[in-house]
Amino acid sequence: MLQLLNKSGNLVIVLHEIYGINQHMESFCHLLSKQNFDVICPNLLEREHPFDYSEEKTAYHNFMENVGISKAVHKIKNLLIDIKNDYQKIFIIGFSVGATVAWLCSEEDGLDGVVAYYGSRIRNYEQIVPLCPTILFFPQEEQSFNVDELISILDKKNVEIHKFNGQHGFSDPFSTKFNEKSYKSAYNEMLNFLKRHEKSTANAMPFVVHIFKHFKE
Repeated sequence: MLQLLNKSGNLVIVLHEIYGINQHMESFCHLLSKQNFDVICPNLLEREHPFDYSEEKTAYHNFMENVGISKAVHKIKNLLIDIKNDYQKIFIIGFSVGATVAWLCSEEDGLDGVVAYYGSRIRNYEQIVPLCPTILFFPQEEQSFNVDELISILDKKNVEIHKFNGQHGFSDPFSTKFNEKSYKSAYNEMLNFLKRHEKSTANAMPFVVHIFKHFKE
C-alpha cells in the first residue's frame, strides 16, 4: 500500500489498474498529496512488485482470477467503513479496472465523490446510480465497446461525463497511449471536481492501524 499523509481532513483513495502500484500510480498519488490531500493507494494485487506494461495479458488474468472486481469492491467498501469517521471528505479516484471498482462503490454512504478514468467495464454495471457526485472520463475510442452509446446511457443518471481525444490510457505518462493534451484537460477537470466538493476542515483524527487491516503489504 502507498500512503501519503498530510494530516488533512480530506482523503483520496486511488485505485490502480491491473498492473498494480506502478510509476503512474505513484506519481499521480504524489500530485494529489501536493494538493494537501491525504492519499492512500491500496495494493489490491497483494504482490510486492507491479506488472510491466509488456505483461498486459498476464496482469489481466492475474487480476480477474486472483482478485476479481467483486473482491476488490468488497475490500474498498470495508475500508470505507473503517475510515469514514476519520475524515470529513472521502473521494475515490480509479483508473481502468480501478475505475470500475470506484463506480461500484459510488452507492456507498460516507463517500463524497468518485472520479473514474476510462472504466471500460462500467458498461457491465449500467444499473448503478451513484449517491455521490461522480465524474467519468472516457477516451474517444475503446476497442471493446462504443463509447458514445455508453455515455448516452450513463448521462441519464446525472453523472458528469467527459470524452477526450486518445485511447484507453491517455492519462498515463508512462504508457504508449499517453496523450498530453487530454491528460492535462482531464487532470484539471479532476482537480476542479475535488476542490468543488471538498471544504476547509480541521485536521482529521490520526490514522490507526486497523484502517489497513483489509490489505496486505
